[in-house]
Amino acid sequence: MTLNRRNVTFGLGATLALGACNGVGSGGDARIDARVDQTLTRLYGDYPATRDLAAKSVGMLVMPVVTEAGLGFGGGYGRGALRINGASVDYYSVAKASGGLQIGAQQYSHVLFFMTNSAMETFRRSPGFAAGANLEYAVLERGETLAAETTTSLAPVIAVIFGQAGLRVGATLEGVKYTRIIP
Repeated sequence: MTLNRRNVTFGLGATLALGACNGVGSGGDARIDARVDQTLTRLYGDYPATRDLAAKSVGMLVMPVVTEAGLGFGGGYGRGALRINGASVDYYSVAKASGGLQIGAQQYSHVLFFMTNSAMETFRRSPGFAAGANLEYAVLERGETLAAETTTSLAPVIAVIFGQAGLRVGATLEGVKYTRIIP
């Protein structure tokens, strides 16, 4: 796919629209914290095994709403909080850009469980953390335990994606970038 003026303009417009859907610049940290609390309540209620995962983790990055849209060129955006011992210590945005055969829009929530101190410190020290090879996905079955529990217990970072809604197939965290923000 070649980048021409029309594709770039559409991509920038989609990014701005995604930001508006996620309330960029509104409500600050109190609003993000309220959404994080609601998201964790829903996660623990729908998937009780995640409570054990949270108890074993050294910290969690909670992204309450990530909105993605694409028509050839696509993007995604969301905001959330890094929680350590139940308290928000930093706030982050997540951004994603993609190109290729795609059409549609979706929203979902995700939580990154940091299982080691070194993984969390790497995340916090990075000027822009990109999800990569050290990320393990935990597959959820409603009301059941986490699939591949023996694998996920050894991973430095475990991603749980849930609450998907929309008309776009699939949700992964490949190619996303997390950046610390001041709400």
